[in-house]
Amino acid sequence: MPAGGQVSVAIPVRDGGAVFGDMIDAVISQRLDRPVEVVVADSGSTDGTRELALAKGARVVDVPPAEFSHGGTRNLLMERSTGDHVAFLTADAVPAGADWLAELLAGFDDAADVGLVYGPYLPRPDASPMVRRELTEFFDATAPDGQPRVDRGLRPEDRRPGPVTFYTDANGCLSRRAWERVPYRHVTYAEDQLLALDMLAAGFAKVFRPRAAVVHSHDYPSVERFGRFFDEFRALREVYGHVEEAGLRYTLGTARWAVIRDREFMRSEGASAREIRRRTLDSVLFHALRAVGAALGSRADRIPAPVRRVLSREGRASFDPLGP
Repeated sequence: MPAGGQVSVAIPVRDGGAVFGDMIDAVISQRLDRPVEVVVADSGSTDGTRELALAKGARVVDVPPAEFSHGGTRNLLMERSTGDHVAFLTADAVPAGADWLAELLAGFDDAADVGLVYGPYLPRPDASPMVRRELTEFFDATAPDGQPRVDRGLRPEDRRPGPVTFYTDANGCLSRRAWERVPYRHVTYAEDQLLALDMLAAGFAKVFRPRAAVVHSHDYPSVERFGRFFDEFRALREVYGHVEEAGLRYTLGTARWAVIRDREFMRSEGASAREIRRRTLDSVLFHALRAVGAALGSRADRIPAPVRRVLSREGRASFDPLGP
């Protein structure tokens, strides 16, 4: 890992709940031969999150909820932290082992021009088969040989969703030197995807470390799940200009293939035939909601702002296409 210097772990949070305590305990238990500071940006928690962070030795930066933004608040965390490298987590992303931080930092030794490093998500034990499969397949495909992946440069054909441009600040680490040249943009969503594009365009490399895992996954009730899909695909349109293909034949075919893969995945995990049958309806609903959310979210520019607010899980009415 990079020699010398302090390391910071930065976490934006609002009402982190019980999992926040698990996360911060995992952070302060990391095995590392360098000093680590923990900096928390709290946006008006009322459930004891702020007090718990202070009790665990974290430095707390108070951010009024009206002033929070995903990009701007992370820039503030960079400014208020002191580490040569700053690892970012979300309040519900729990390091999977005591070497998580060391694994992230080792990514900066993979090449001299590395600006940012990230690791995979592991699904929570109670995650649905659909979520487990998608996380497993995505991160396995990012590094099929199980070795660190280094991406650099940004060709026009790379400006699309995929492993070349993917980065997550639910489990990522920045070089302060790189951030000083390429800070986060002050945006409300998809700040990590934009940062990766900007870093690659500026000449920095990006590294994926398969062993730097956190436990992080989400299963939502149907209405919230749809809203999350809408928000995600609106962000893909804003960042990459991506418009999801739509049409009855395409949508039905895509959903059918996804359900087949979910069933095969459950079978590979040893699920019983009865369990597979029981969860198949969940899979159909999941992928139907994804298809509708993708079609609408990636065409959010055609939807009136009040309707966008209703469809969005975050209640966000805007559509903000983001250029270079």
